[in-house]
Amino acid sequence: MLLLGLLLLLAALASARLLWGQWQRRSLHLPPRAPGFLHLLQPNLPIHLLGLAQTLGPVYRLRLGMQDVVVLNSKRTIEEAMVKKWVDFAGRPQIPSYELVSRHNQDLSLGDYSPLWKAHKKLTRSALLLGMRGSMEPLVERLAQEFCERLRTRASTPVAIQEEFSLLTCSIICHLTFGDQEDAVVHAFHDCVQDLMRTWDHWSIHILDIVPFLRFFPSPGLRRLKQAVESRDHMVEGQLRRHKESMVTGRWRDAMDYMLQGVGKPPAEQGSGQLLEGHVHMSVVDLFIGGTSTTSTTLSWAVAFLLHHPEVQRRLQEELDRELGPGAWCSRVPYKDRARLPLLNATIAEVLRLRPVVPLALPHRSTRPSSISGYDIPEGTVVIPNLQGAHLDETVWERPHEFWPDRFLAPGGSPGALAFGCGARVCLGEPLARLELFVVLRRLLQAFTLLPPAGALPSLQPQPQGGVNLTMQPFQVWLQPRGADAQGPGPGQ
Repeated sequence: MLLLGLLLLLAALASARLLWGQWQRRSLHLPPRAPGFLHLLQPNLPIHLLGLAQTLGPVYRLRLGMQDVVVLNSKRTIEEAMVKKWVDFAGRPQIPSYELVSRHNQDLSLGDYSPLWKAHKKLTRSALLLGMRGSMEPLVERLAQEFCERLRTRASTPVAIQEEFSLLTCSIICHLTFGDQEDAVVHAFHDCVQDLMRTWDHWSIHILDIVPFLRFFPSPGLRRLKQAVESRDHMVEGQLRRHKESMVTGRWRDAMDYMLQGVGKPPAEQGSGQLLEGHVHMSVVDLFIGGTSTTSTTLSWAVAFLLHHPEVQRRLQEELDRELGPGAWCSRVPYKDRARLPLLNATIAEVLRLRPVVPLALPHRSTRPSSISGYDIPEGTVVIPNLQGAHLDETVWERPHEFWPDRFLAPGGSPGALAFGCGARVCLGEPLARLELFVVLRRLLQAFTLLPPAGALPSLQPQPQGGVNLTMQPFQVWLQPRGADAQGPGPGQ
């Protein structure tokens, strides 16, 4: 009886809050509202949201749980909000799972915008781009070459390439963040991140985020998420202790050393507060979550598209052979000279356009009253940029649903894609991700011809009911060695 009374009270409070919000907004010119409230159940949500834009326009509202959210479906509206008016839309909504995973907003990806957040981002970005300057590209080149050498020993059997890419990108983050690491450390962090992401993406957590008062009731999904976060924190804290015990002031071996020596200093910006060790902890978490599955998934999409388009793969290998010589699979093109490989750059851009790994980005929150495309956006409104929808806009892109890298080779080029977001919340790891995509795909195509086992092409449709990331359905690829030492049976033999 007490439980029923509590449920009725919560329902009454939610209804009163909804009515009060509607009364406050009665004089505003709000975006049109999409009918229905089961949009999250659609199997391919970004494409569904783009379809709604055909009748409602590129800016509209829809109901998610207990609140309205505004969805942006065009490059123009996304850039208006996130670039032109970035101060108005740089916030993050306070969602129950976000607060748990981000250790109460000490996180960059999930934390709300503030002067302290800005200082935190600056420190982490400096650790990657300044602290690792001169060592990042050689490290990625070395690990990518070792990756291809390992795969050459398995040329006689098909490879589940997604898992291989996932371990490679996790290894890169481990080495950049912690210094040289044994395979056991890489595998431990890889498994930890995979477990956390699977648990976080579970439907029970999505429901909790949409209907927050459910967190007051027993939830096995929430209990598992807390356990995954505790396991993650235990591993990161172990690395923090190891670094503090052996660190030399004024020198840094890796990104963690660099960040640890940046905390506790007087704030550079007035009112920003002081960075603490907890911020370094969450920077590490961000690097692993944002730098492992996203890049590995993009690499997997690239392989899948090339299996479907062998003529593009052939042209890419001809481009590599012209620049580096046929059979020279250990030669390299420095990233600063990447313009020497225009088709490879165009192919990467096309994969990012068609399959942005985080197709709806992470939700933003308006920090003050503003407007988008002439519509009023009240303070505190959750705003979702439909990046994939913007990349498929027929008014911007020619043949938008086709895999056509040559669009980026045309005179004048194509409109820039938004795969990494834009504005103040642009992906922190974009420079590293672009470097990895260029180096790994270049080395893979130098070393191998990619073939479907027994002609079985992978699906180009994302996993239905995916979470934050646009994940692929599992597939295998046959890696046929190129060069004088090419050997082994072909696919299907």
